[in-house]
Amino acid sequence: MIILILGSGGREHALSWKISKSSLCNKIYIAPGNGGTDKIGTNIDIDINNFHEVKSFILDKKIDLVIVGPEDPLVNGIVDFINNDKDLNEIKIFGPSKKGAQLEGSKNFSKDFMFRNNIPCGASKTFSQETFDNGVDFIKSLSAPYVLKADGLAAGKGVLIIDNKDEAIKELHSMLIDKKFGDASKNVLIEEFLDGIELSVFVITDGKNYVMLPEAKDYKRIGEKDTGPNTGGMGAISPVSFANETFLKKVEEKIIKKTIEGIQTDEIEYKGFLFIGLMNVRGEPYVIEYNVRMGDPETQVVIPRIENDLLEVIIKCIDGELNKIKIKSLNKFVSTVILASNGYPNSYKKGDKINNLEEIDESIIFHAGTKNNKGNIESNGGRVLAATGFGETIEDALSKSYTIANNISWKNKYFRRDIGKDLI
Repeated sequence: MIILILGSGGREHALSWKISKSSLCNKIYIAPGNGGTDKIGTNIDIDINNFHEVKSFILDKKIDLVIVGPEDPLVNGIVDFINNDKDLNEIKIFGPSKKGAQLEGSKNFSKDFMFRNNIPCGASKTFSQETFDNGVDFIKSLSAPYVLKADGLAAGKGVLIIDNKDEAIKELHSMLIDKKFGDASKNVLIEEFLDGIELSVFVITDGKNYVMLPEAKDYKRIGEKDTGPNTGGMGAISPVSFANETFLKKVEEKIIKKTIEGIQTDEIEYKGFLFIGLMNVRGEPYVIEYNVRMGDPETQVVIPRIENDLLEVIIKCIDGELNKIKIKSLNKFVSTVILASNGYPNSYKKGDKINNLEEIDESIIFHAGTKNNKGNIESNGGRVLAATGFGETIEDALSKSYTIANNISWKNKYFRRDIGKDLI
């Protein structure tokens, strides 16, 4: 098969790396890709939200399968576009429909979905510019901390957790009135804070059947001890010690099965990844959010633990034969530490030459914000590289991740040194 993977981050590098190992894969194109993906396949400089440009490329290169990495094209309806275009009716595409993508694209839509389907989650209300004063009153009715979520897509930075009531009101003003996140914060969801431990659970579903992938814990804050602003993610671990068989069975019964039933009831076309962000509250799972694609950096620890041919799993999902698949997971710990540009998630410098990109035994370096400039790898984003290590214990895996993180060098390198320590 000739595969087109859409996206440019560490998630897409990990997916490309895994899919390239399949005997079913003949060639991979990655659009636009990064400095790591071009060692696996061919990077293509096209606008993945310009569907006519994507269509022309599909037809020109005789693409058999499109795998959508990031959320933007999904929310914009690329699956519907390809499935409904008579010139593309032979093309397989992996990802949910535009309606299904609203589970991530609109916090309000996803909350209503949870409420309708009796899926455990925190109480919440949504407010607009016109109902700002009601939002202030709602904040005053809650106890700290306060959770504010931009309704739309905000590149993983639209969720704020604030300890101070006055600061929460100030941020609500910034989001709604000052349009801090543009159209993404045209509506803001204010949510009850759930006090527990976060967990990321991943599913592949065809809208009827599903398979569970390995779970992961990610670390969103920029600073050590989970301080500072949220980022797209600064590291991840899999498996997770507190996600034992009993807890994961609760997740499956109370959340996953009810979610799939809701997808069927609402007649949502869904053939893709489903990422469920959970909170373990005293042994009970609550949904924080849905994402309609794999997480980043969780992909860099989840995908390496899948022993199956991932391309075969994806094809079975698209063909409605997911019930024939049983996922096998590598019985090792995998950790990833994100190397970011100093200043991220605010302003940061690009274009630094990166040195010492050699992998050690039982490790992989996944690229995210990098580019290949005449043979030199340079920084080209906020989150630049993911140092992924394998080990029989979590300590072994982290030791490899941190050996790589320390060895790689560029002028403005930054990484957290406490990833996974809370699980040891």
